[in-house]
Amino acid sequence: MKWIYLAFGIIFEVLGTIFMKYAEGFTRLIPSVLTFVSYALCLIPLMLVFQKKYNMDASVVYAIWASMGIVLLTIIGIFWFKEHVSIVKVVSILLIILGIIGLELFD
Repeated sequence: MKWIYLAFGIIFEVLGTIFMKYAEGFTRLIPSVLTFVSYALCLIPLMLVFQKKYNMDASVVYAIWASMGIVLLTIIGIFWFKEHVSIVKVVSILLIILGIIGLELFD
């Protein structure tokens, strides 16, 4: 269950960031409201993961949450927003993914 909560937290965090891009400095009402709602909704499942019964270190939970957000937003940025892609960006994202795997496998 902890992975489902964490996944929902990541999804809402990514949605919040996408809406923030469309909010244009909070000058557009609907994307601005959706940004705040998405960020609020991303914190609820994240708080649930921090429950003692899941026995996950806060540093590991936050590292996974933040890095998966970075990875997903980079992929979305490249394919949806047509952002520049370079070998450095790809290698950096792969290193982030390896770091997440390392945290979970070797903890």
